[in-house]
Amino acid sequence: MSYPCVDFLYLNEEDMIAAGVKDMAGCIEAMEEMFKLMKVGNYRMGGANGNSHGCMVMFPESSPFPEMPVDGPDRRFMAMPAYLGGKFDMAGMKWYGSNVANKEKGLPRSILMLTLNDKDTGAPLAYMSANILSAYRTGAVPGVGYKHLSKPDSKVVGIIGPGVMSKTALAAIMAVRPDIEIIKVKGRGKASLEAFIEHAKKEYPSVKEIYTVDTIEEAVRDSDIVSASTSTPTGDPALYPYIKEEWIKPGALISSTAALRFDDDFIINRARTVTDNIMLYEAWEEEMKPNAYHTVPIPAVRVMDLIAEGKMSKDRIDDLGDILMGEIPLHRDENEIIVYSIGGMPVEDVAWGTVVYRNALAKGIGTKLNLWETPQMV
Repeated sequence: MSYPCVDFLYLNEEDMIAAGVKDMAGCIEAMEEMFKLMKVGNYRMGGANGNSHGCMVMFPESSPFPEMPVDGPDRRFMAMPAYLGGKFDMAGMKWYGSNVANKEKGLPRSILMLTLNDKDTGAPLAYMSANILSAYRTGAVPGVGYKHLSKPDSKVVGIIGPGVMSKTALAAIMAVRPDIEIIKVKGRGKASLEAFIEHAKKEYPSVKEIYTVDTIEEAVRDSDIVSASTSTPTGDPALYPYIKEEWIKPGALISSTAALRFDDDFIINRARTVTDNIMLYEAWEEEMKPNAYHTVPIPAVRVMDLIAEGKMSKDRIDDLGDILMGEIPLHRDENEIIVYSIGGMPVEDVAWGTVVYRNALAKGIGTKLNLWETPQMV
């Protein structure tokens, strides 16, 4: 960049696709490298602890101001800043607004954009559509877990919640376990189930059986890998999707990017809990105590609540980065049941966004925009 002139690259959704945002194998590789950089500390996220998920604007249940939005399902704005070092060496922030009512307008629930910035000057380098990017990195993070923690001979997958996140989680499963033979899908709406089944059959013709089931129990029983990504109101854990221990196949891997509930006795005494970044969960516990699980319904958040209550010791929770770095065993027991929690972190968006941005530069994709030739206020 030739300062003081500042140009940046704008990438719309089609540009992002052309630049490789849907390369799941590449995204999993980027996430694995990101985890290793995080484990040595070569990253920063928001908050004083450097591990905050982000800063959220939420709305009141009622307001005296007629123009102010009021609370509703998934109605919020959120800023998620981060820096990631190593080969990425990039700062950035994902920003999004979310509202379930968007679906009535033909829009996604959340509309996301990612800005990448020069780490020294703060000048923008890129401004990009981030819905597909965010979906793929959300699938690739469990993908790293599927690659290392699921049994290599896994044949059966259970999907709970047939939304966008489950599509990319399935893409990650198939990228690292291509010999999957059966996919079972549990959902609430007929249209979303049919769309998911049609998508899976088209994308993965090698799979022998793809079908819907009526209950979570059916999705879980006999499955080697279970992926749970449901849209569930928070606040009352009794309403979160529930998995009973006796339904789970020995040696199974269960990943959760959203609300999921198990019996405390199982979590405390027999399950192996693995997190994408244990410090993220510590940050949530610090920011939202007590009972952080009432606000963030991911299983590892319940684990942190149990630790805070003195009912569970911290050595019962493992960090994926430690596993990747060889600091702790890949498996502690041959038939252990692993509950892998994925909280979502802005370093993931920065990592994959950086790769896609550099691909776009190399291929001449996108629109160059000018911020200024010379700033008027210096």
